[in-house]
Amino acid sequence: MKPAAIDRFWEGGVKLNHRVVAPHTIATQVLDSSAPALMNNQSFSIGDKVVYPNHGVGVIEQINSRTIGSQIEKFYLLKIKASSLKVMVPFHNVGSVGLRRVVRNGEVQKILDFLTDGKCENHTDWKYRFKENSDKMRTGSLLDVAEVLKGLLLLAQAKPLSFREKKMLERARYLLVSELAMSKNWKESEIEELLNKALSKCKLRFPEASSMES
Repeated sequence: MKPAAIDRFWEGGVKLNHRVVAPHTIATQVLDSSAPALMNNQSFSIGDKVVYPNHGVGVIEQINSRTIGSQIEKFYLLKIKASSLKVMVPFHNVGSVGLRRVVRNGEVQKILDFLTDGKCENHTDWKYRFKENSDKMRTGSLLDVAEVLKGLLLLAQAKPLSFREKKMLERARYLLVSELAMSKNWKESEIEELLNKALSKCKLRFPEASSMES
């Protein structure tokens, strides 16, 4: 087994608590090869607010390069807001991991419109439904996350959610609130009120964080 890197950066790895962890130890957490390969030719600058799918919002802190053999590899170093985790994403992996900018006003309105009157279909088979929702959570689309959240809220009206679906609902809630708060430069409490208002029009209630704690 390859040891953790000793130098400051490791291609595709994560700097966690001032220690760089080799990619193979966090493959499912960072450069998840099972995530769909997204077409994404975006370039970013230091200070840009970005989203790392299924992990949340962050900020590009550095743009660096290192020599690997005869090639020069450029990468972004971003800091995830909620956990302070620092993730290094090589330029050529931006598309495959789905790194993107936070949603803008037009996209925000689409999400609110969907929460108000968008249609959701929940598969009756738990395993199929969970896989389908897991795939949506990894696409990098906040609209897909909103679809998961609304679908689970509708399901919860008919029967109690399983433990794993409760956790998925909690995650969807966090991803929606944190990105919209950063996008609109609002407090998270204001975003929660906005989302609850949209959902109330179809007789749903945006879940409170306190009610989801175990």
